[in-house]
Amino acid sequence: MPGLIVVVVIVVFILANAVRILREYERGVVFRLGRFVGVRGPGLILLIPMFERMVKVTLRTVALDVPPQEVVTKDNVSVKVNAVMYFQVFEPSKAIIAVEDYLYATSQMGQTTLRSILGEHELDDLLSNREKINQMLQKIIDERTDPWGIKVSAVEVKDVDLPEGMKRALAKQAEAERERRAKVIHADGEFQASAKLREAAEVMAPQPVSVQLRYLQTLTEIATEKNSTIIFPLPIELMRAITDRKGGPA
Repeated sequence: MPGLIVVVVIVVFILANAVRILREYERGVVFRLGRFVGVRGPGLILLIPMFERMVKVTLRTVALDVPPQEVVTKDNVSVKVNAVMYFQVFEPSKAIIAVEDYLYATSQMGQTTLRSILGEHELDDLLSNREKINQMLQKIIDERTDPWGIKVSAVEVKDVDLPEGMKRALAKQAEAERERRAKVIHADGEFQASAKLREAAEVMAPQPVSVQLRYLQTLTEIATEKNSTIIFPLPIELMRAITDRKGGPA
């Protein structure tokens, strides 16, 4: 009876080390006596106990945070920048054999590349052309991790932490830019209005009567809107027309 128990324990131990089940998004890198023999999965995997060892690798896209990095831009502004990388293992054997810890190595590659690339750009470029910088980071990191069997699909710069003095300077710059645009719009409106007034004057100039009628219309509008007494000078042409009319033949 004790012998049977020992046999059962041995069989259970062998099965526990021989049978593996991998999900659809997992692959197993198998080593036999330390030598790579192939990639297996998904599904049921049978290993030779004590001779074969398997390392699981996920094929799903991994979102990896790049911690804040101290970056000095090309125009000597010190900022803290963090990012996120999206990558996927496309060759499990390389991810296990070519690099010791592909997650750690990819994270370090992202940090060093982030500091290097952002240090080549000025602050305004970093703030306004973030999409171009993201594409540049993705391309460079993907090329450097390709020998590890890793495909970097995207790199996104998340936050750019500016010093307080730089934040105030940018706020003043933005306010000055808004004021400049408002003045330009106001001046453009004045220019268009003056152009229209000049056209109206050119139309009314050959007919003095039209000028007088417009003058009287303005008086009527003011009298309707205002209840106070208004002293409004009469044009010389209107007075001359009235005087000529009175002095003419009856």
